[in-house]
Amino acid sequence: MDNRFTKSISGRIGRLPSSEPDNTGFAQLDGEDFPEFETGSVWLVGAGPGAPGLLTLLGYHALNTADVVIYDALVNDKLLDWTRDDCQIVYAGKRGGKPSPEQGDISLKLIEFAKAGKRVLRLKGGDPFVFGRGGEECQMLARAQIPYRIVPGISAGIGGLGYAGIPVTHRETNHSVIFLTGHDASGNMPASVDWKAVAQASPVIVLYMALKNFADISSKLISYGRDGNDRVAIVSDATLPHQKITETTLYEAASTLDTAPIPKPAIIVIGAVGEMHHALDWYVDRARENQIG
Repeated sequence: MDNRFTKSISGRIGRLPSSEPDNTGFAQLDGEDFPEFETGSVWLVGAGPGAPGLLTLLGYHALNTADVVIYDALVNDKLLDWTRDDCQIVYAGKRGGKPSPEQGDISLKLIEFAKAGKRVLRLKGGDPFVFGRGGEECQMLARAQIPYRIVPGISAGIGGLGYAGIPVTHRETNHSVIFLTGHDASGNMPASVDWKAVAQASPVIVLYMALKNFADISSKLISYGRDGNDRVAIVSDATLPHQKITETTLYEAASTLDTAPIPKPAIIVIGAVGEMHHALDWYVDRARENQIG
């Protein structure tokens, strides 16, 4: 197999017991009627924004059942501890500026494994259908007549902000929100976005994968009438113990980005809800000590 895809996973520890002496904890799920993960099929599962404990029950069921797991760069490696010992682990991470497998090649791998009679789990950071290319992969699977299931995940633009004490909506500040990606297929600021409309459309804008182009995005929004004093919160490594929050304004965004490197991945929120972090910052001290979330 192409060595761009394969990553060995060793030293798996912390696996949950296969049985419990009493019907407590995860043992209570043993008798539940989870949907069958059929051979020759693909499940696209959202792994959530980072903390492994934010995986859904269906996602956990898929990890325990899959013959092959093909996972992204933003997936927490801890989740791979919850696969079967004989499960094949395949890395297919795409990170900006680094050598990465082509999207078409990843989709072909899904088809190849499924046609070989495997239960194939495509594990994707966040939610498969929120800037996750899950739709492209499903189109390929559909054309190849491969059965598939979508298991939604918690998106960083909602769950990640929640861990920063930032409600994406709040009755006193906003009744709408816009979710945008910060770059197109070429890596540049999306040219197809109507930035003039976006600047005025919602009090809150949430940007994914936007650090590289955020100075240009800020300038564009201001040029179309967005208040330059609008608050900006940048949440790096959301939901993880080393989560970091950087605060600035649209006017000061460029200088903030130049002052010190901001860790990636990061989610950016523009609008008054970002200021609520100071009052609602619950993810501190002992809350950060638990690696599960």
